[in-house]
Amino acid sequence: MDPIEKLNAKKQEALLGGGQARIDDQHKKGKLTARERIDLLIDEGTFEEIGMLVTHRSTAFGLDKQKFLGDGVVTGHGKVNGREVFVYSQDFTVFGGSLSEAHAEKICKIMDMAMKVGIPVIGLNDSGGARIQEGVVSLGGYADIFLRNTLASGVIPQISAIMGPCAGGAVYSPAITDFVLMVKQTSYMFVTGPNVVRTVTHEEVSSEELGGAMTHASKSGVAHFAVESEVECIDHIKRLLSFLPQNNAEEPPRTVCSDPADRKDAALNTVIPDSSVKPYDIKLVIHAVVDDADFFEVHQEYAQNIIVGFARMNGMPVGIVANQPAVLAGVLDIEASIKAARFIRFCDAFNIPLITFEDVPGFLPGTDQEWHGIIKHGAKLLYAYCEATVPKITVITRKAYGGAYDVMNSKHIRGDMNFAWPTAEIAVMGPKGAVEIIFKKEIDKAEDKEAALAQKVQEYTDTFANPYSAAERGYIDDVILPEETRPRIIRALEMLSTKVDRNPKKKHGNIPL
Repeated sequence: MDPIEKLNAKKQEALLGGGQARIDDQHKKGKLTARERIDLLIDEGTFEEIGMLVTHRSTAFGLDKQKFLGDGVVTGHGKVNGREVFVYSQDFTVFGGSLSEAHAEKICKIMDMAMKVGIPVIGLNDSGGARIQEGVVSLGGYADIFLRNTLASGVIPQISAIMGPCAGGAVYSPAITDFVLMVKQTSYMFVTGPNVVRTVTHEEVSSEELGGAMTHASKSGVAHFAVESEVECIDHIKRLLSFLPQNNAEEPPRTVCSDPADRKDAALNTVIPDSSVKPYDIKLVIHAVVDDADFFEVHQEYAQNIIVGFARMNGMPVGIVANQPAVLAGVLDIEASIKAARFIRFCDAFNIPLITFEDVPGFLPGTDQEWHGIIKHGAKLLYAYCEATVPKITVITRKAYGGAYDVMNSKHIRGDMNFAWPTAEIAVMGPKGAVEIIFKKEIDKAEDKEAALAQKVQEYTDTFANPYSAAERGYIDDVILPEETRPRIIRALEMLSTKVDRNPKKKHGNIPL
C-alpha cells in the first residue's frame, strides 16, 4: 500500500474508535462520543491531536488480539474562544474507556506539556475504570496521573467533566482538579459501587442515588456544577475558562465593559429589611453590583448558606463570596466553611481578586457541628482568607457578629478595603444575647423584666450594633451608601491592581484538614 494511503487508512481507523456499532450504542445512551465532545469544546479547525496512533502493549487475556488506535482516549491541544488549552477525552467505545498503561501515558504526556507551556488542562471523563486485564500496570497509570494533578494544582487551571461512569481509583484525579462538572442522569462517581455497598453495609442504593450528579452537587459537594446535558456541560466549561488566566503567572483576562463603572443603584438602599431577623436574598446585591448583572455561581446546590462564584467588575474577573441570609440566616457551618475556603484558595492561586459580601450572625451551634469538627473546618475558611494575597475587598451589609466577623475577611486578617453599609451591625454578638449576659442581674431585679430588657437592648444597639464603633477604630475604611457600592468597589480594585503582598518563606503551610 502507498505510504500516504496507509497513513490515511490508519487515521480513518483511529477516528472510528471502537467501531460504528459502539458509537451507535453511545448515542442511544444519550451520550456523545469522545471526538464529538472535543468538537463542541474546541474552536473549529484548531484541534491538534497527539498520540492518535498509540496502542496498548499488553498481551494477557487475549488483549494482543484486540488493539484500537488511540487506546481509548483522545488527547491533544486546541483553542477555546481563541485561548490555548490541552484536552483529553476518554472514549467509552474502546474497552469501555478503561485506563491502561498506554492510555495513562497519553494523558500524562499532555499534562507534562501543559505545565511546561502554562495552559489549562480539561479532562472529559467517561471510563469504566482501570483495565483489569493489565493488573497493577493500570493502577500505576492512575497514580502517575494523580501525581501530575497534584503538582499542577495552583499552577495551571484543571477542569474535569464527568460524562459517564467514573468509579474506583478514577475518582481521585477529578477530585484533585479545580472544578468538577457532572451531567445529570448519564454520569456518576463513587469509590465503591452499589453492589459493593450492598455486600458490605447491606444498603440498597442505585448508582444515581449513590453517586449521581445531583448527589454530588447537593450532598457531598464533589461536583461544582450539575448540568442537564453534555452540550450544557461544554458551555459551562467555556464560560468558566473565560474568567481564568492561563496559569498562575498571568492576570485573569479583562474584557471591554459597557456597564458604567460609576453606575449607582438606588434599589440597594432599601434591600435590607427593617427587622434584623428578616431574611433577604444576597444575590439581589450581587446582581446589582457586578457587570451586567452577570454572576456565574459555583457550587449552587451545595451549602447554600454561602454563595461563591465569578463575575466581572468593569471588565475585571473577580471571585465573589457572600453570606446568604435567605438560607439558615447566612450562618457559617462546616459545609459552608469548606466550600468558601476551597473557592478562596483557587482565586488566590490564580490572581483573581476577592469581593466579600458579609451578613453573618456567627457559626452554627449544636452537638452535630461540634462533634463533626466545626472548629477545624471553620478554621479552614479563616486560614484561606488569611493566606490570600490577592486584592481583598469586604462589604458588610448587615450582621458581622463574633468570630465570624473576624473570619469573613476582616481588616485584621489583611482585608485591603473594608466597607460597611449604614445598616451594618458589627458586634461580639446579637444585642439581645449580649444584654442577657451583661445585664442579667439588673434585668432579673427589675419589676418589668421585658421593659428593662428592651431598654438595654436599645442601649446596646445604639452603642455597638452599628458600623460606627468599628469605623472609629479604622476597622472599617468607610461607611458607604448602598447605592454607591459598585463604583466604590471598582475604584478600590483599580487602586489595588498593583498590590504586592507576600507570605513568609516556607515549603507550605499546614491548613487544618
